[in-house]
Amino acid sequence: MSEPAPTSRELARSAARAAAMVWRSAPVHVLAYLAVTLVGSATPIAVAWLTKAVLDGVALRQSGTLLTLAAAVAAVTTAAAVAAHAGHYLRAEVDRRAALHAKDELFAAVSGFTGLARFESPAFLDRLRLAQQSASNPGRLVDTTLTAARSAVTVAGFVASLALVNSAFTVLVVLSALPALLIELRMSRQRNTMLWRIGPAERREMFYAHLMSTADAAKEIRLFDLGAFLRLRMLAELRTANAERRRMDRRELRIHASLSGASAIVAGAGLIWAILAAGQGRLSVGDVAMFVAAVAGVQAALDSMVSAGVMAYEHLLTLHHHVAIVTAEPDLPAPGAHPSLPPLRRGIELRDVWFRYSPDHPWILRGVNLFIPNGHTVALVGRNGAGKSTLVKLLCRFYDPTRGAILWDGVDLRDVPPETLRARIGAVFQDFVSYELTATDNIAVGDLTAAQDPARIERAARDAGIHDVVAALPHGYRTLLSRGFPQDPDDEQDNADSGVLLSGGQWQRLALARAFLRRDRDLMILDEPSAGLDPEAEYEVHGRLATLRSGRTSVVVTHRLGGIRTADRIVVLTDGVVTEQGTHAALLAEGGTYAELFARQATGYRDDVELSR
Repeated sequence: MSEPAPTSRELARSAARAAAMVWRSAPVHVLAYLAVTLVGSATPIAVAWLTKAVLDGVALRQSGTLLTLAAAVAAVTTAAAVAAHAGHYLRAEVDRRAALHAKDELFAAVSGFTGLARFESPAFLDRLRLAQQSASNPGRLVDTTLTAARSAVTVAGFVASLALVNSAFTVLVVLSALPALLIELRMSRQRNTMLWRIGPAERREMFYAHLMSTADAAKEIRLFDLGAFLRLRMLAELRTANAERRRMDRRELRIHASLSGASAIVAGAGLIWAILAAGQGRLSVGDVAMFVAAVAGVQAALDSMVSAGVMAYEHLLTLHHHVAIVTAEPDLPAPGAHPSLPPLRRGIELRDVWFRYSPDHPWILRGVNLFIPNGHTVALVGRNGAGKSTLVKLLCRFYDPTRGAILWDGVDLRDVPPETLRARIGAVFQDFVSYELTATDNIAVGDLTAAQDPARIERAARDAGIHDVVAALPHGYRTLLSRGFPQDPDDEQDNADSGVLLSGGQWQRLALARAFLRRDRDLMILDEPSAGLDPEAEYEVHGRLATLRSGRTSVVVTHRLGGIRTADRIVVLTDGVVTEQGTHAALLAEGGTYAELFARQATGYRDDVELSR
């Protein structure tokens, strides 16, 4: 897998955006870093000239000026040392401040993607991984740019000094660096292509490593003895990535060795000429020292300038992914004429709705026509893959229909900002998130306005039947629901108290509490709300949900048909098409798919009861 290389215009845009971001993050520190960089660039030239003057002074026995020269050398080297240490600090501080800004910008953009399509795209996930890497050190571009500028100043000073001794040799030294620059730029593009190519392997390696190091998968891994299997899979992906990196490193090693050899030949030839010229009396001892220092300084500064320029180019190639994300077009079309959404009065209509995830995927929904009346409960049932969860995603506008429309009292959902629509919806999803936060925070994520209202949090917990469990925890509602972090973040001892883990059913009730925080919403979506509960708890939860749904518009998705007998309308989906709809009694009387599914579940329960007897 490869990606077209960014154009020069795109790289220039990335560079301008990065420079502006770093400047906004730390303007004073950037100016100070620039100042110490200029000091660092001038000191090698000053030291070379002072060394020449000292050697000539010794040769000519000019003892009167040696003390002054020695003091000057000491002052310049001290300034160089101070500038170097100050530069290290300033570079680190610029990196820290810029990284904070870059991560904020990146994840603000990621959070701004209102749909799900990008998060289900491998190419986007690879780009996001590279963007996160660049966001962790955005100041590197400034650092490498200033390093290149410092080297350029040093080169200019040494070239001028070297030209005073031998202009022809100066031209040769400068020209010898041009092939290195062109070769390094080409290798940078190759390395960037390699990083993009090994992205999937590195993500799979991290996936296997994550599985082996988290509590979620620990039980199955140990019960099924999957440790060696996952470890070998992880190592195979790592070896694949390492092989690509190794080939690139070997190519760079061969090229760098060749370039270093050429530089050594040029430097050796210059040294031989200087020694012969000194033997003929055309150069003084100081001139020889100056020439040697200038040749070494020019080559070192040119190498540093080329390396810094190449590193800046590589960083630009990576930063391109960051810019591509933060400047990406909205993943869902912008709303049209309805920036606000009136309270639901009549109902929600699905009008000839077709949907598939891409032109290469099969149709999930095929011409669905359905009306969800206001104040009624509609239950969606059907076999796995029938399209129930996809329909829920469309109601929440995580995707838009490929064809057809979904209307809220006649208003197309595509004409409404997603955040406005979702503020009208409460939901419990089957794949709810177990946040490694406190119990209060785990409930409050359902409506963050309740985070500072303990009474409201407690009421939601009581309605969901989880209050007694939470209240009995070591720190009550302040208890951290995680074993991966200490209860007290400031306690760094190995024996620090960790949080508490809940059972699957308790987590389910906690997720229900989030829905109860949104009891006043127009639409309630319940996707397998009783999954993971025992029969007694399931019966109790359905009773509580019946109270929550009373008088409100709700959509219930479930495979447990006993809990939806009281629904106002039951809709059967088969292969993305509505095949049956009606009340529980009417559908049983029809003797169709619903009656068959219900009879199978009921028979299973009867068999269990008879067996227990």
